[in-house]
Amino acid sequence: MRVEIWSDIACPWCYIGKERFEKGLARFPHRGEVEVVHRSYELDPDRPKGEVETVVEVLMRIYGRSREEAVAMEEHVATNARAEGLPYRTDDRDHGNTFDIHRVLHLAKVRGLQGELLDLVYRANFADERSVYDDGVLIALAVEAGLDEAEVRGVVADREAYAAEVRADEREASEMGAKGVPFFVFDRRYGVSGGQPAELFTQALEQAWKSREAAASA
Repeated sequence: MRVEIWSDIACPWCYIGKERFEKGLARFPHRGEVEVVHRSYELDPDRPKGEVETVVEVLMRIYGRSREEAVAMEEHVATNARAEGLPYRTDDRDHGNTFDIHRVLHLAKVRGLQGELLDLVYRANFADERSVYDDGVLIALAVEAGLDEAEVRGVVADREAYAAEVRADEREASEMGAKGVPFFVFDRRYGVSGGQPAELFTQALEQAWKSREAAASA
């Protein structure tokens, strides 16, 4: 069975949702027969590369909130993240264009290291004081995940490398009606939106598995 997860590295609920899904998967009896594929989705695709502002500034601008309200929004997300055992810092986190990150994640997928890189990028973005929107940081994280530095540098420098794969993921999400992320698709049978509780993910896995068995025996 395949589970596809559309997400954006800039999305805190994707960070939380990934953790909750993995907890739900750990409780699923057939977890060893589940393939997890991470797919690309950009929350802010029109933002120019290199244009970075803090998350609090983004929340103030997009939602028309005061600084105090925007900080409170971040603290609310942080509380949810920490409840899952995830580190989360709220001070001066950056927000920028994630297109290059998605392209490098596709390279990592080809090399069998997508999960490792995704974990490192999430941690750098939400827990550490490292801006993943800096090419040097992104390259260092990719190398830490096990990718070849020269190959990563080549992908980052060539804006067309894996661009088609990113756009294909985003097009599929749109065709399936995804309005935001995280968006989970179970064996192309069921969809779950948002960073739901782990128990709900276990239920979705069980439901998709039963449908798979029913189709096989029909």
